[in-house]
Amino acid sequence: MTSKPETTPDLSVVIPCYNEEAILWGAIEELHAGMVDLGRSFEILISENGSKDDTRAIAEKLSRAYAEVRALHSDEPNYGKALRRGIKAARGKFVLCEEIDLCDIDFHRRALEILDADGADFVVGSKAHPDANDERPPLRRTATLVINGMLRVLLGFKGTDTHGLKAFHRERVLDTVNRCVVDKDLFASELVIRAERYHLRVVEIPIVIHEKRPPSIHLFRRVPNVLKNLARLVWVVRIRSR
Repeated sequence: MTSKPETTPDLSVVIPCYNEEAILWGAIEELHAGMVDLGRSFEILISENGSKDDTRAIAEKLSRAYAEVRALHSDEPNYGKALRRGIKAARGKFVLCEEIDLCDIDFHRRALEILDADGADFVVGSKAHPDANDERPPLRRTATLVINGMLRVLLGFKGTDTHGLKAFHRERVLDTVNRCVVDKDLFASELVIRAERYHLRVVEIPIVIHEKRPPSIHLFRRVPNVLKNLARLVWVVRIRSR
């Protein structure tokens, strides 16, 4: 992990990264420029996890090139752990959870308007919102609808989406982060579901999804871990009521 002077920025952008050497530099350059345009102090945390390519080395170079960028590293390819680690390392008042293939400054701007006005504790960028524009392939759109349908039936989830862009008041949500028990893809879902269950004010806003590249992990390779963590989550939340 790169070491930077201890500061307290207004915004912390957390981005889990795995095998992203092809787009990482350009995506962070674009994101950095967009964050500068927002006119607020910020940091960008690249939470690299177990990459087999040059993602780790590029993240380190970016941290040297930009004072606002920090690079975190772990040896295990695990999206959930990488996201959790980034959130816990964040120093900003507000945390913005990004995806390296999206880097959606418009979402951040709209979410921050809500958070600044104290209109919510937690804002979710929903791909499945009626006003969203999801340009992903049909199979991936269907997978989103299926998993969110399962979360509604099995866990009482009330929204339309859990995975992807998020923004929240760090201090109000940190306890919820610490109570989450699953990792990999379903950590993001558990975080949103627990935020609802703990009566945080959760607001969904529609987003436009136009990815810069295909997913770094094949959809069907994710299924066993998703089902395993979903079963664990049902046990913990529904049966043990934790």
